[in-house]
Amino acid sequence: MIQVMASDIETGVDHRVCDAALTRAFDLLGKRWNGVILFTLGGPGAGFAELRRAVGSITDSVLSDRLTELAQAGLVTRTVTDTRPPGVIYQLTPTGCALLPVLDQLAGWSAKNLPDR
Repeated sequence: MIQVMASDIETGVDHRVCDAALTRAFDLLGKRWNGVILFTLGGPGAGFAELRRAVGSITDSVLSDRLTELAQAGLVTRTVTDTRPPGVIYQLTPTGCALLPVLDQLAGWSAKNLPDR
């Protein structure tokens, strides 16, 4: 039996109906590494090698694919530097930054409720 919370009645939220916006969010954020990459970019911009080291066991090709996908979604920018040799810096867009509080809450929930592997 599904319990209906008082707050659900007040807000008109029916959790039994799949929300299209939530489905789109999980299509992007539910893909392996995307949330971790976004969270890692929460500080100053980072280069590709720095991101790869920070994220962990991700391969170069997967990181490249995920960064391209996140850029196409408008969450990450890719800036080529004028250095020799040229470098690339990845940063969150304002839309990407808006996800940081949610990712922070998710990380806190995970630390509290999910066992370590």
